[in-house]
Amino acid sequence: MNTKQNKTEQQFKHAMTLCRDIFQKKLYDYKPSWRMLRPSSLTDQLFIKAKRIRSLEIKKESLVGEGIMPEFIALINYGIVGLIQLSKGFVDHIDMTNDEAMALYDSYASECLQLMLKKNHDYDEAWRGMRVSSYTDFILTKIERIKEIENHGGETLVSEGIDSNYMDIINYATFGVIKLTEDAEA
Repeated sequence: MNTKQNKTEQQFKHAMTLCRDIFQKKLYDYKPSWRMLRPSSLTDQLFIKAKRIRSLEIKKESLVGEGIMPEFIALINYGIVGLIQLSKGFVDHIDMTNDEAMALYDSYASECLQLMLKKNHDYDEAWRGMRVSSYTDFILTKIERIKEIENHGGETLVSEGIDSNYMDIINYATFGVIKLTEDAEA
């Protein structure tokens, strides 16, 4: 692995650690109450987070005092929730402990890291030359794809499934966290 890719891996892991910490604290506050979310509700949650980022990018002002970074973090965490829900289905009552939820979180975060490393190798760090606003637009596109796949009962003819779209959302949002962190440190 070259030096640039090693730096990306370390930055990715750091961003995911930040997200994991917030996820764990929210589990303490709410338990895994998200287990009750049906797929369409989860998709809508992702949609409102991404739309808020786009709105803030365009308007350049937040009236509620929260910026773009927390929304990218929420996209990552809800994306991982989406992967969990996809594999487990939704329930009417919380059916897992916080420890079980964290173990699943870690497993899917690791899968996303592995996917990013493979794609980053093939695309040769192209994400570094992109604008953060492009990540937002790509995330919104992925959400629209998920909606369409849901409308087709989860079936696709030639396209990747919902899980691949969740992973791409997580990875683009993680790139957003990395870039915003770099900008704040500059």
